[in-house]
Order: sequence, then structure tokens, then C-alpha cells
Amino acid sequence: MSSQQPDASAPIGVFDSGVGGLTVARAIHDQLPGESMIYVGDTARTPYGPRPIADVRRFALEILDGLVEQGVKMLVIACNTASAAVLRDARERYDVPVVEVIGPTVRSAASITRNRRVGLIGTQGTIQSRAYDDLFAMRPEIALSSAACPRFVDLVEAGETSGPAVHEVAQQYLAPLVAQGIDTLVLGCTHYPFLRGAIRQVVGPDVALVSSDIETANAVFQVLTELQLLRPPGSGEPELRYEATGEDTAAFVELARRMLGIGIDAVDRLETGAIRLPN
Repeated sequence: MSSQQPDASAPIGVFDSGVGGLTVARAIHDQLPGESMIYVGDTARTPYGPRPIADVRRFALEILDGLVEQGVKMLVIACNTASAAVLRDARERYDVPVVEVIGPTVRSAASITRNRRVGLIGTQGTIQSRAYDDLFAMRPEIALSSAACPRFVDLVEAGETSGPAVHEVAQQYLAPLVAQGIDTLVLGCTHYPFLRGAIRQVVGPDVALVSSDIETANAVFQVLTELQLLRPPGSGEPELRYEATGEDTAAFVELARRMLGIGIDAVDRLETGAIRLPN
């Protein structure tokens, strides 16, 4: 990263494969209501979880390049699969700070667990990347049990977050983790907080649920403060802009309204295309 200081009045750029990262965007806005933000959901190519890591890397860098071209002062990778695939590249590639969702969540889970048995659920790509395993390996006293939950993202993107079918899927994925005696469960995908009710019903009230939205927002606040990049007073009304790569932007708006209570006036459509990756 170069020593050039970004413009503190510029927006924060938040990126996810779909609507899940809106949980992170909302948490950032709740904590930093004076900040402007650009949110991009790659809805044309969601879900990222089943895709080869090389494809996820290419898609993520394409979106992140676009956010940097729009002049953001910080990049927030609000997607676990993309964080695992591209974090090192992003921090070397861009002259703005990069915050991701994995590190803050691991630190929170490690501080919460009482019996040192932590469960992790995520997409196939996130689990296979072993990004969480690598960070938890620095805390050898903690036993980590992981499970891929590929159908969860599809359910959320379809707006299906409760009911018998959702409970059945949650039971199938989570019962083996509960049998391991976990007392803390990491929701390793930004879509999963939408399923918190179904997850809670399966794991019971004694298992702490740790999601990336609040922890990532805390990290954003900390980094902006340390780098003196908080938006200065008198910078005008903050702007919240939403962009999506999929054709059906109306579905994006409806999901945001129904599942997060976010009123979005408009979503700009982004075209996707190939980018040249660094060697």
C-alpha cells in the first residue's frame, strides 16, 4: 500500500456476492451514520461458494477495482468466500485500507467460547479454503468443527428464511456440530444472519452465535479512527448508493426491504466483464 492518504470525505466501498453483505453494510451504517457508502452485490454470479477459487478471485478483483475507480476510501469485503480468496491480493493491489470479515469474527469467537469448542458453518468455498482453520490454529486450545452449508445461501437469495423446509435443512447441517458439544457457532457467511431464527432453534439457547456484521463494523470503525479517515463534520449529507450486477434489481430492493427493513430508492446496474489479473 502506498503512503498516499485517501480522502476522508470519500465513501466506504462494501462488496458481497449478493444481498448477504447488506447485514454488514447496515451494521456499519448503524455505527457510523455520518459515513457515505457504496454497496455492490454481484447478484449476476451469486453464489460464490460452489465456484472455483480462481473464479471467485477474478470476480472479486473486478468488483473491487470498480469500487476503487469510484474513489472509495476503504474496501470492505463483506463476503467470507471472497475474503478467503482475495484478501492478500487486495491488500497488495490497492492504496486504500481493506477490511474483511474473517479475522474480526475469529477474534470474537475465541473470546466468547467457554468450553473451547467452536463450530463453523460456511459455504463450500469458505470451508475448503481453510482460512478460518488457519486463524484458529493460532489458538491451539480451541477445537474447531466445521460444516459446509451450501443450501443456506440459495434459501436466503430466494427470500426463504423460515418454515419447516428451512428448519429441516438447518437440522441436517447443524446437528453434527451440536453433537460435538460446541458452545459457540461462527456464522461464516454474511447471508447466514438472515437464518438466525432457524439456526437458534436447532442449536439451542446455550450456544453463542457469532456473525461477521457487528464484528466487521467494529473493525471498520477502528481502522478509520486509527488512520484519521472518519468523515469530517460539515461534509454534507452522507450518500448511500447500491449497485448490483444482476438484471433483476427489483428483487434486490425487495429482499433488502423485507429482510433488513432497508428502504432503497434505486439500485444501479453494473456490467461485468473479464479483468486482467496480476501475475
